[in-house]
Amino acid sequence: MDEQALMGLNPNADACYRQRALAYFEQLKESLDGWEVCAEALAKGVYSDDHVKFFCFQVLEHQIKFRHGTLAAAQQQLIRETLMKWLQAQLMNVHPEKPFIRNKAAQVLALTFVMEYLTLWPKFFFDILNLVGLNLNGVDIYLRTVMAIDAEVVDRDILHSPEETRRNILIKDTMREQCIPALVESWFQILQTYQHTHSELTCQCLEVVGAYVSWIDLNLIANDRFVNLLLSHMSMEELREEACDCLFEIVNKGMEPVDKTKLVESLCQVLQSAGFFNIEQEEDVDFLAKFSRLVNGMGQSLVLSWTKLSKTGDAKVSAETLRAVEGKVPLMLQLLIHEDDDISANIVGFCYDYLHVLKQLPALSEQQKSNVEAIMLAVMNKLKYDDEYNFENEGEDEAMFVEYRKQLKMLLDRLAQVSPELLLEAVHRVFSATMQNWQTVQFMEVEVAIRLLYMLGEALPASHGAHFSGDTTKTSTLQSMMRTVRLTFITSLNETTDLTRV
Repeated sequence: MDEQALMGLNPNADACYRQRALAYFEQLKESLDGWEVCAEALAKGVYSDDHVKFFCFQVLEHQIKFRHGTLAAAQQQLIRETLMKWLQAQLMNVHPEKPFIRNKAAQVLALTFVMEYLTLWPKFFFDILNLVGLNLNGVDIYLRTVMAIDAEVVDRDILHSPEETRRNILIKDTMREQCIPALVESWFQILQTYQHTHSELTCQCLEVVGAYVSWIDLNLIANDRFVNLLLSHMSMEELREEACDCLFEIVNKGMEPVDKTKLVESLCQVLQSAGFFNIEQEEDVDFLAKFSRLVNGMGQSLVLSWTKLSKTGDAKVSAETLRAVEGKVPLMLQLLIHEDDDISANIVGFCYDYLHVLKQLPALSEQQKSNVEAIMLAVMNKLKYDDEYNFENEGEDEAMFVEYRKQLKMLLDRLAQVSPELLLEAVHRVFSATMQNWQTVQFMEVEVAIRLLYMLGEALPASHGAHFSGDTTKTSTLQSMMRTVRLTFITSLNETTDLTRV
């Protein structure tokens, strides 16, 4: 290889050397066999410089991505051998490669997999698993490779051509038939082996499980040994957030409504038995934010199941699912009213969907009315600015609160659709209590009282915007609140004028 050109790969190199390195890179990419020099360098570990290693992987990546179909069989075999030799060398390394090298190697392995799995390398996963076993460095690269394959084959955010889409479907079908059980077993062994000693690797594996669960057989994951392992991770400080995310992906998997209800209820039962529903005893707000997202996912899944079942006409099963939804409401309310806005925001989706369910019922029970009132009070309370809000220099935290307020406004609008009378009464009660003492209460209290009146006007149904005609109770209550606002500001103006005269 051109050693002088390689010097230009160093970020601190002079511009002329960097230009030469770029030209050399283009030369190797365009050459029919120049990439073989890079393959040999990787297989034999010729270079210790990280930038040169990365460079070699880039050259190899280009060949696989754009020229794989034109390579001779011997050249394709050389690529496979190069990658496996490089991987084998990692098992012996005392110090693992830098993360950016490992990520690039995983990308190249994933590209090779996509190109060759269905034809030339059907034993791809078995070859890698047999090689790395439970070796720490090997497992790390294996997990990165599996995630890179997910990005290439499964990730819906990446646009694919129709041909690539058909290929990816075939890859997934073949994986389900040939190797997914072996992969799941490897993940279980990795989790069990490293959960107490290498938290970062364990979290990496949990991320893999969460990514793949959407399209593999759920029974491979949603079983006693796997769920018990995940629950044990929920009690480990360094693993609990990733374990929560993994459970969320399990709950989020598309299923038939009856099966989904059974899955969610089963998971809720074990979580409750393990004490995770006692959130008042939990001080870790970052974990609670993840847990709130999990509860939100479970609640929304149950609502979706109820919606589907209620359309089928099976009243008994539909009623059981509705009871399951109602059973999560006390926990939902605890999370909604939590002082941390991230925790509260993560449960808003379930809260909104629950209100949509109530809107469709012919009549509300006393408990459901109580739930509606509790949601109203929670929304009114959470609308308040906190003491730390910086009005003079609004930053990221302030912007996030403004967005959170928009979510609460959506809940208020939904509350108005479910029970406009209850909402009117609740707002009137809060508004009156605040405005009677507006001179002594905090600014945040007065602001939210007036804002609630404004939001109420937007939320309540009115014919052609005529809020002050029609229903007598509504119009008299609104007129009373508007009168209070007017008198308050007149009083305030008079006091200011008197002070000016003095």
